[in-house]
Amino acid sequence: MQDDTQGAIQHVVVPSAKDLGGFEVRRALPAIAKQMVGPFIFFDHFGPAEFLTGTGIDVRPHPHIGLSTVTYLIEGEILHRDSLGSVQPIRPGEVNLMTAGKGIVHSERTGAEVRAQGHRLYGLQTWLALPRELEETAPAFVHYGRDVMPVVEGEGKVVRLIAGSLFGTSSPVETATETIYADISLEDGARLPIAVDYEERCIYILQGIIEIAGDRFEAGRMLILRPGDTLTATAEGAARVILLGGAAMDGPRQIWWNFVSSSKDRIEAAKADWREGRFEAVPGETEFIPLPENR
Repeated sequence: MQDDTQGAIQHVVVPSAKDLGGFEVRRALPAIAKQMVGPFIFFDHFGPAEFLTGTGIDVRPHPHIGLSTVTYLIEGEILHRDSLGSVQPIRPGEVNLMTAGKGIVHSERTGAEVRAQGHRLYGLQTWLALPRELEETAPAFVHYGRDVMPVVEGEGKVVRLIAGSLFGTSSPVETATETIYADISLEDGARLPIAVDYEERCIYILQGIIEIAGDRFEAGRMLILRPGDTLTATAEGAARVILLGGAAMDGPRQIWWNFVSSSKDRIEAAKADWREGRFEAVPGETEFIPLPENR
């Protein structure tokens, strides 16, 4: 769902919410008004969720093509496994960047040690569409530890930079196209200037309320900003927002289930490959998610 607005805000997207048995996921992209913001074609906000002892998430092995996934946690832990043989827990402040390219399979689960105790899970998963010339690149996986991720503090702001450059610092995360992605905590009254360094930008409000040009916006809204406008967001009380975007992509994309491509035929080929078992398997996994035949 989205509302048109005037001034610096081009659209306000209200994410669709899905309850996965006490675990809520809110999806803001793709939206009807805007398929992508820069390279971001998919934006999921999950949690915060409480899990009882012995429970957790079990996202069985599933395939991707034509994109990179970025997993970023605020609380909790997820165990990533993929068909390259990667086995990597991700924890708060770390970044998992998985490039599917011509094809990769991965699972996301709660590890045994975490599952053995009560725990919380809260975070974001985004997909970055790959430029056409890299859609069939070799798959890859890179993990960035918390100690290498930049944090900028001052004037009532704590900026955790996930990708791109902001406030005089740059993230080590390497993306295929120009990208900005930042997790920003604001004290009451703190001001967040948003320049036009990136062609397409949006703000997702995780917590609290922000004010822009006299308009107030509450948590759970994605504000797609008008290109070329410089603006300032001010926190009403403590707030936490995600700033993301980048260079406009080289044309629209087809998106079906977990597949992204500039070609409908390539999507059909990926569907056939998964149905016929031609993707590489994830070592140590015996389950998988079947191809959705009703999509």
